[in-house]
Amino acid sequence: MLTKTHLAIAFFLLLFFIPQINYKLTFGIVLILSTLLADIDSQYSYLGRYKILRPLQWLVKHRGIFHSFTLLFPMTLFFVLFLPTFSFPFFLGYGIHLFADSFTKEGIQPFYPLKKTYSGKISTGGKTEVIIFAVFVVADLFLGLIRVSSMF
Repeated sequence: MLTKTHLAIAFFLLLFFIPQINYKLTFGIVLILSTLLADIDSQYSYLGRYKILRPLQWLVKHRGIFHSFTLLFPMTLFFVLFLPTFSFPFFLGYGIHLFADSFTKEGIQPFYPLKKTYSGKISTGGKTEVIIFAVFVVADLFLGLIRVSSMF
């Protein structure tokens, strides 16, 4: 999926969970960054476009280890042990990225290096993704209005 779709989904989750979170700013920043982090292995992604990451991109293929639970689980465990405030938003943001990409034609290898790929029928940037993006933008606006109105 495209960055904008991942961000629309992540923003929905941010709005959904934010009332129950004590560390709102940290939660939001970690959630958004972790949603973007899974595509660091692609030079066409928001974070992966920086030339300093080219050596990493030469070493790993897009939708390989960075699109797997093989990386998600130990990274989450690291946060649980050393930065617990980061653990839930990291797991949520990174995990929802993997979940969304599993519905695309390219799919993901959830247990990399095992070759089994889970994929769907959605073309990245295609009509179905545009609809998903639009639905989440509307949902974001709706939930955002609910959150703002509950403050008064």
